Amino acid sequence: MRVDDIYLAGVGTYLPPVVTTEHAVEKSWYDRADREASGMEAVMVAGETPAPEMAARAAQVALRRSGHGPDDFGALLHSDSYHQGPDGWSAPHYVLRRTLDRPITALEIRQGCLGMIASLEMAAHRLIADRGRDRKDAVLLTAGDNFSAPQVDRWRASRMFLLADGGAAVVVSRRGGFARVLAFGTVSNPGMEELHRGGEVIFPPGVTIGRSLNFEERSDYWRRQWAAGIAPPMGHFGECVAEAAERALDEAGISMEKVTRVCHTGFARGSLEAMFLDPLEIDADRGLWDFTRGIGHAGAADPFIGLEHLWTSGQVVPGDHVLLIGSAPGMEAGCVVLEIIAPYEPGDHESESRGSESNELQNDDHEPEDQEIQNDDHRRPGHEPRDGDHGPENREPENGGR
Repeated sequence: MRVDDIYLAGVGTYLPPVVTTEHAVEKSWYDRADREASGMEAVMVAGETPAPEMAARAAQVALRRSGHGPDDFGALLHSDSYHQGPDGWSAPHYVLRRTLDRPITALEIRQGCLGMIASLEMAAHRLIADRGRDRKDAVLLTAGDNFSAPQVDRWRASRMFLLADGGAAVVVSRRGGFARVLAFGTVSNPGMEELHRGGEVIFPPGVTIGRSLNFEERSDYWRRQWAAGIAPPMGHFGECVAEAAERALDEAGISMEKVTRVCHTGFARGSLEAMFLDPLEIDADRGLWDFTRGIGHAGAADPFIGLEHLWTSGQVVPGDHVLLIGSAPGMEAGCVVLEIIAPYEPGDHESESRGSESNELQNDDHEPEDQEIQNDDHRRPGHEPRDGDHGPENREPENGGR
């Protein structure tokens, strides 16, 4: 789907401290063989910082950069991959209260790790369709996840990735911004739906009876089925990725050769190559492997964490094209083609985020406890990542956030 006159006006992230994979091996949380096979160096761990709070803090950064005021917004779309808080409670409205604080709709988008890309497409539809007398010019997108719950073992839940905590936000605008949205492409293969179910009953939901989030258990189920002569659902997710990218690029009117960088999910090296890099026929340098191997897989936030990293570090400049791509259970792949149209220029709105403010962004009540972190101030909300800031040698929380 091609779109016109839709822009990204501001992007922000909340990136918690990291725990190195070497430290996890020493603590017997992570197997050394898995560490060596994955290529992962570190993963972000938020401790007790709530997922919606990380989303709200990321949103404050995006809002400052956007030039939009609260009255410009018609909706807030919040994405997540894991539980956000109490049952029967609205995480999107918590984020809304902590950010725009206006009586607008706030929706939760449960599209797995594809959530923010799916939200961006929905926001574009809304902005294009809104022809009302009091139409609004912007939509706020947020995402946040914290996998530090007792039912989750982030180190062994999947060999495809290490579950990371973090938040991201982006302001979608009709007025202009630092990036122009050109086109979307989405492809699903519902025949592969069972792969993420793995024989688990649908009711009662696993979390209500104490079942952990463990993708390896579901993979083991299908291996046992195969050994017993029962074929698992067949398909190659890389084909969905390649087709989704082809559709988006064709609509945008450019070829893959014209794409400067690709922002992908933070998978381990083997899975990243098989599911994304090889189908797109690109090497790791055009992706974000050197960056994502040091932070892990933060759910729906991944592509926009990557985009902020590239833009604020000057690795993409006006005239460059960027492809954001993600995946969701189902199986589904989706992507968006962007054109960078403005350079990153820190200004007064960046330094404000370090001062005392009524929005309580500097309140440390939700910071992880017992964290021995060096250079902590650059992890506070409003920090603009510099190239290389995320090296795991700089900070290592001792609690592991398991």
